[in-house]
Amino acid sequence: MEYYLCGINILTFIIYGIDKILAKKNMWRVRESTLFFLSFIGGCVGTFIGMLLFRHKTKHISFYIWNILMIILWVVLIIYVL
Repeated sequence: MEYYLCGINILTFIIYGIDKILAKKNMWRVRESTLFFLSFIGGCVGTFIGMLLFRHKTKHISFYIWNILMIILWVVLIIYVL
């Protein structure tokens, strides 16, 4: 499980970086639903770090709320599994 979480968070972080680059170039973007889904399947830490480091999606309160909920969900899930 730790390898999965590490991998999905790295992938999510990279996708946030790519989306930020695409946004600056006014090019095709990653769908918001995809970003939400990546957070849902375990990439919430990568999402949070990507948002802060790339200053991406920081004006969208929905991303903060969703990400906080996903972090809580994953912490509870990890505690339950352990």
